[in-house]
This record gives sequence, structure tokens and C-alpha cells, in this order.
Amino acid sequence: MTRNRSPRLSRRHLIKGAAATSATVLLGGPAIAKGKTEGKTEIVIGNIDAYSGPAAVYSSIGRTPGGYFKMINEQGGINGRMIKYITYDDAYSPAKTVEQARKLVEGDEIDVLFAPLGAPTNAAIMKYMNQKKVPHLFIASGATKFGDYKNFPYTMGFQPCYQIEGRAFAQHVLSTQNDPKIGIVYQNDDFGRDVLKGFKDGLGARTSAIVAELSYETADPTIDSQVVRCKSAGANVFMSMTTPKFAAQGIKKIAELGWQPAHYIGNNASSAGSTLKAAGFDVSKGIISSAYLKDPVDAAWDNDPAIQKWRAFLDKYDPAAAKNDIYAVTGYLTSQILVQVLKQCGDDVSSESIIKQAANLKDFESDMLLPGIRINTSPSDYYPLEQLQLVRFSGERYEPMGPVIDGGISKA
Repeated sequence: MTRNRSPRLSRRHLIKGAAATSATVLLGGPAIAKGKTEGKTEIVIGNIDAYSGPAAVYSSIGRTPGGYFKMINEQGGINGRMIKYITYDDAYSPAKTVEQARKLVEGDEIDVLFAPLGAPTNAAIMKYMNQKKVPHLFIASGATKFGDYKNFPYTMGFQPCYQIEGRAFAQHVLSTQNDPKIGIVYQNDDFGRDVLKGFKDGLGARTSAIVAELSYETADPTIDSQVVRCKSAGANVFMSMTTPKFAAQGIKKIAELGWQPAHYIGNNASSAGSTLKAAGFDVSKGIISSAYLKDPVDAAWDNDPAIQKWRAFLDKYDPAAAKNDIYAVTGYLTSQILVQVLKQCGDDVSSESIIKQAANLKDFESDMLLPGIRINTSPSDYYPLEQLQLVRFSGERYEPMGPVIDGGISKA
């Protein structure tokens, strides 16, 4: 295990395990101070992810870009500039996130904080990042607050807003259940409360259908007791507003109880390759979620050119990633988008130029997005992804349910 200690370090460090604390890709000379573009030969990109702790399952979101930017450097960089990539572990602890953000901004002099993980962790640093005027881009979260362009113009989220997903789930419940009795377990932080708000908004006057509304903390060992209480309350619908570890626990406990509610889980925890596999595909059958990416676990995509290209990329640049890791797809996709932003910047890679171009993406298409889903931003729309599709797990794969939904929270 190695730790980057200097912005002048010139070797590439790649994270090799969950306990690793940093990874660096560097080709080019010493870092130039943020905001200066004349004579600048490299772009310094920072990241913070959970390589340890309760959200370590998401570590590929931070690790995979290291390989992607190495590939870009081998192709000549972006507009003649090389990319230096630095990623640190915060163990999904907001206090640690603050420490690592200061290290990246004040020590490593990053140009961009890119794809950092989590709602509570990024909420802890967004004010600081905006005070420092460092672009805080494509956060690995769907928290609504990361689209507040008026108060936090340097901060932009990435995933479909949790409230959009919550509303979509609620509308599906109302359209498919004659007499819904809903049990909810949600994470007691910005993430869980955001999904909960969207879900209640979607229920509208039918919020009385909620018979149990229970929270948990990320430090809790299990959510078994909350699941039992939802069943005891007579729920015939179970909403899991959780991260993967707890989502898998919920699936297992429901099976153990012999309970058969309509079961919804958020797309942040829906990975067939991690959450459902850990719980057991047999007991995961019928689970409803939402999607916006091609899931590499789904055999329907095995012959898809984009998935084949992605797997070849992993073989060469990110061999630590599993070939069915949807979070490695997320890291790859967000890297594609950041490269597009930096290309649009041309010769001006100042902070102001980077955030301006991040807010100027027009129908950007990635081969890793589901057909019909595109990236769009504007100076008054900081929600890059506002489309998703409801899906149901068949026992082997997710199958689409209806058309792509345009949540359009920026237009509401």
C-alpha cells in the first residue's frame, strides 16, 4: 500500500485493496496553481471514495477513473495536457471527508474534485469547495441539494435525483396496489431522507398508506428489527431506502420471515452483482428498482459492443475490478463525461471555465447509458441525469418495466 505525499510525485499508484488509501496517475510536470492556465501542462483531478468502512462496495467509482485517465494520457491527454489523478479514502465518514478535501485542495492543488462518494460526506464539504471555488463535479449521489446552482455554483451531482426515484416508486405502488400498506426503512441521512421526501410527494394525499416509517444509522449492524416491525405493522409493500449492505440484509430477512411484500430498492443498492448476489438471486426475484446504466451482470448485454469494450478496458487498465461490477461502469461513465467537459474547455482550464462547461452539456450520449437516456445540463440545471427506467428482477436479470421516465426535477 502506498500513500501520495506530494503533488510532485511522478509514479502511478493504483489502489490494490479495500484498505488502500490513495491512487495516483501522473504524466507531466509539477502542478500549477488552481485557476492558472498559461503554460499549464497537466490537469489535477482529485477524488474521495470509501475504500474502507460501510460503503466500500462503491470503491470502484473512485478506482476505475485512475485507469481511464491513464488511457487518456496514453492517447495524448486532453488538448495537449496530461491528467494527474489522486484519490483518497474517507471510509464514508463526513469528518474524514473534510480532512481529505482540505488535503486535496490545499496540498495537492487539484483543479477538480471529481465523483466523490456519498450524500452526507459531500454535504460536509460543499460549502468549503464553493468558498475555495474548486469545481465539485459529478458527485456519486442523487441528493437533491447537489443541484442548488444558486447557492453552490461550483457543486454538481450526477445520479438521477433521489426524489425523482422516490416519486416514480410511489406512483408505481399506487397504480399496482389496490390497498397499499407501506413499510419503509430509510438511512437516517441526506440520502435516505431525500428518497423519503420524493416518495411521500409521489403518494400525495395517500401518505396515510404508510404503516411503518423506520430509520437506521450507517453504524448499525443490521436492519433486521426494522424489517420485522414493518411486517408486524401489516405492510404489503416494503420500501428499502438503503445502501447495498442493508438492502441485502433486508432481502434475506424478508425471505427468512416468509413475507412476500412488493419490494422496492433504490438503484444505488440494486446491483445484481453485489447486493442481489449477496442476498441470493432466488430470494431476490420480483424486486423492483430503477436503472439508467447497462448492467454488466445482465446477459442481455453480453454481446453489446459497449460492454465488450468496457470489459477490454478493465482487462488492461483496471484488472482489480470484477467484470460484473456496475460501480466500475459508473466510474467509467463519469470519466467519459469529465473528459468531454475538459475537451469543451479548450485552452482555458481555469476553475471558472471548467464549471461553465460542466453546465453546458447538450444531449451527451454515452454507450454505457440505457438507450434513450442522455446527459443535459445548463447554468440553471445542475442535474445531469433526470431520466430512469423502472426494472424488475426476474431471478436472473433485471427486465424493463415501461418506457424511460423523464423526472425533470429541474423543470418542476
